[in-house]
Amino acid sequence: MELESLEMDRTPAGEALPKKVFVKTYGCQMNVYDSQRMTDALAVDGYAPTEDAEEADLILLNTCHIREKAAEKVYSELGRLRKLKAARGSRETLIGVAGCVAQAEGQEIIRRAPMVDLVIGPQTYHRLPDVVRRARKGERVVETDYAIEDKFEHLPDARPAMVRSRGVTAFLTVQEGCDKFCTFCVVPYTRGSEVSRPVAQIVAEAEKLAAAGVRELTLLGQNVNAWHGEGADGREWGLGRLLFRLAEIPGLARLRYTTSHPRDMDDALIAAHRDLDKLMPYLHLPVQAGSDRILKAMNRRHTGHDYRRLVARIREARPDIAMSGDFIVGFPGETDTDFEETLKIVRDIGYAQAFSFKYSERPGTPGADRNDQVGEAVKDERLQRLQALLTEQQRAFSVGTVGRTIDLLVEKPGRQPGQRVGRSPWLQPVIVDEKAGEIGDIVSVRITRAESNSLFAEAV
Repeated sequence: MELESLEMDRTPAGEALPKKVFVKTYGCQMNVYDSQRMTDALAVDGYAPTEDAEEADLILLNTCHIREKAAEKVYSELGRLRKLKAARGSRETLIGVAGCVAQAEGQEIIRRAPMVDLVIGPQTYHRLPDVVRRARKGERVVETDYAIEDKFEHLPDARPAMVRSRGVTAFLTVQEGCDKFCTFCVVPYTRGSEVSRPVAQIVAEAEKLAAAGVRELTLLGQNVNAWHGEGADGREWGLGRLLFRLAEIPGLARLRYTTSHPRDMDDALIAAHRDLDKLMPYLHLPVQAGSDRILKAMNRRHTGHDYRRLVARIREARPDIAMSGDFIVGFPGETDTDFEETLKIVRDIGYAQAFSFKYSERPGTPGADRNDQVGEAVKDERLQRLQALLTEQQRAFSVGTVGRTIDLLVEKPGRQPGQRVGRSPWLQPVIVDEKAGEIGDIVSVRITRAESNSLFAEAV
């Protein structure tokens, strides 16, 4: 991929101006990571990132297919971009759709939105520069086949300056895809089966991130604790062992991982929470529902008792751990009694944070074909009750930190002059005076008050 292969705009002095790319990211942290890697790949071909779609020569929508009407939201955004493209006249403007909606819709996107120049699925981002070059020549490109080659091996490394511009925290995908086939979820159909990156590849990327100033690393995967990559010894490693290896990298002070499945939480990973100081005391462990009948219908392959017993083991290993979870209300066939079981498991566990949603039909999933769908009014009422309980627990957890002294990673300037913002070990945003420390420092602070969405602290 050579810069000379691109026709660039030029200044009056004849100097080449780089093309600009704008990426709009929907959905999960993995999409954030993918957007960064796409930007890195395009940088090799002379595209500079921009935060302004109005000045971009290439506009990419990195889409998510998890939530209700995800595809329609994308088409709505494409309608706005069609007007932008038309207003530019002869100026080159490429529009692309990436991510899970691209994988699911494919050629349908081109049919419904003829102004789209390229469609590319999550497994083929390493081909993005070639796809863009083909689109610039007038070809309408749809790349949604699952690639045989390892996309991570072929994606270029991020330039240190780009890593530094993104801050002192970073995501690193270690695992993609899912073999669980929960009946409400499209991930196995849009991301494919579970694939784990080898240890050497992960460590090499982590070392480059640390060398560029990253202090906190979050490992990503659709089922991140199902990761089982090949180690340097030729044997298969688990996530617990990988975390200990990453903790040896100079400069990395904090480690996290998300999202986990209860069935993949093994003894070695629980031991890592007990023994590894750099592994933060925060765990996102979705249960989805409290009723065993609904859990079976969801194909979760665990019971409420299994989940409670697992959380008890984790808390025994790491007493200060904060639990986070996902919940779906109104899954087909859910009765009032089933929903009460969900409220009960929330009360039993106690969550510091949680995400809760109404069930929405995802085309192609078994849940969408059931004839016992729950009415919207019932789902609305149940969601409000669940969210009220979760908000109460989150508030109680935050208030419980007031007066505690914690280590804070200072991440960025605050919204107000003189402020800085960091994250607590439990992932809460914490606001401190800028004199507390520089960005990238880990400082000791005392929590002074808790508000609805953040904590305030003073330097110790």
